Amino acid sequence: MKFGPASPAEAIGGVTVHTLRKGSLVLKKGTLIGPAEVEALVGQGVNEIVVVRLEAGDVSEDEAAADVAKVVAGEGIHVDRAFTGRANLFAAQPGVLMIDRAAVERINGVDEAITFATLPAFKPVVEGEMVGTVKLIPFGVEGRLRDAAVAAAGKGALSIAPYVVKRVGVVSTMLPGLAPKVIDKTLRVTAERLAPAGAGIIAERRVPHEQAALAAAINELLALGAELVIVFGASAIADRRDVIPAAITGIGGAIEHFGMPVDPGNLLLIGSAGGVPVLGAPGCARSPAENGFDWVLMRLLAGIKVTRAELTAMGVGGLLMEIVTRPQPRAKPEAAVDERKVAAVVLAAGRSTRMGGPNKLLAELDGRKLVRIVTEQALASRACEVIVVTGHQAELVENALSDLDVRFIRNPDFAGGLASSVKAGIAAVPEGVDGAVVCLGDMPLVSSDLLDRLIAAFAPDRGNLIVVPVSEGRRGNPVLWSRRFFAELMTLDGDVGARHLIAKHTEAVAEVPVDGDSAFLDIDTPQALEAARRV
Repeated sequence: MKFGPASPAEAIGGVTVHTLRKGSLVLKKGTLIGPAEVEALVGQGVNEIVVVRLEAGDVSEDEAAADVAKVVAGEGIHVDRAFTGRANLFAAQPGVLMIDRAAVERINGVDEAITFATLPAFKPVVEGEMVGTVKLIPFGVEGRLRDAAVAAAGKGALSIAPYVVKRVGVVSTMLPGLAPKVIDKTLRVTAERLAPAGAGIIAERRVPHEQAALAAAINELLALGAELVIVFGASAIADRRDVIPAAITGIGGAIEHFGMPVDPGNLLLIGSAGGVPVLGAPGCARSPAENGFDWVLMRLLAGIKVTRAELTAMGVGGLLMEIVTRPQPRAKPEAAVDERKVAAVVLAAGRSTRMGGPNKLLAELDGRKLVRIVTEQALASRACEVIVVTGHQAELVENALSDLDVRFIRNPDFAGGLASSVKAGIAAVPEGVDGAVVCLGDMPLVSSDLLDRLIAAFAPDRGNLIVVPVSEGRRGNPVLWSRRFFAELMTLDGDVGARHLIAKHTEAVAEVPVDGDSAFLDIDTPQALEAARRV
């Protein structure tokens, strides 16, 4: 292949190397130079242009890319027409992408001019999804290199394993404290996982977390024609002799592998019974977020046996995300429950716009100002320190609390909304404090007892990093936040609280049941104040 500058007349039959713009002329990279192009170049005063010309024995970039792509495409793969030296490969059906890694490496090893890239092996794909691309770097290559790449590819380096398992049975084991809504959500998430494969849940059973009951449920689902059984345990599998593996072996099944180097997903169990795969799901499988369970589930739905070697190879790239419920590295051991420090942050900077009059925080209930009631309850709790954030009429609010052992933080941006006060308060929490309970200055019915119950439920070692009061499924205030989330709280903006962060980190949320309206009644209007006075 010849490469270099030429006059317009000498460039006929060559291909432009660079896009050229001159006056009204736009000659794009890869344009074949003919008489019309020569006339346009001369007309714009272009005396020289860089082109490439194929020589005897060379093949064009499109021809070479198409030839390699054609040979690597196996079952379920469609090859698009090559263009600008690129031939793209697409999934012609949904399934799991199968790749001959050695063939891919052989192709890429032929010459730097020929490249072949794919999606990760075993990736679940949908029909029409691009799964690979053959790209020629120069505008053409010697025919012998194209032939070498075709020979190196073998046949069918890429293929799609279609989904074949359609009937799935689910067993959930039960222990006291596991709410039915958790299982309902798990079933919804599982159904959504199965849907892309055209599979569905044919039956689900809920049984005590006991070997005999679980074994009977698995047998029942197999008798109903389940082609895959998934077991969600009320308690994580701790050993090959635990309830779930014992139930599988108890009915004549086998445990093929326990544990995997993917996080989240470590505590996955792969077994079989009667020739049907049985999965002991890790706790993360209750979440829709990608985890190791997905990697195994989709392969099984495509009828692909997951070997031990394949599982152990998942470790590279297996750290999928930071798990907020896991402990962070610390310079000292995890504090004991009684040693954990939680500060109370009282938000008292608002403008009371909905009150339609004076500062609502200074309104009185039973002869005491609202903000003083809230602050005194915080002081009476187990909170190690009370921080009061002021802003609107800061002097008046601070005077109302002047004799109390609190620390005041002025929020100069209080007019910007609630988020600015949250950030001011969180920023003031001292180092060494493990968490903060954020109290609203207009919620006078929140007692020190409720605050203590929130603090008692705060257990980082058990994954309880966000603690919220709940009544009949409704979440209220105040909310206790682990220091793990301080950085995210500092990103809040406007007059919106942190509810979206609670939704984002559901696995870290602990709920404390409450009675009455104490966690829900905030004094925003004169009517609300009158309602509080009647309580």
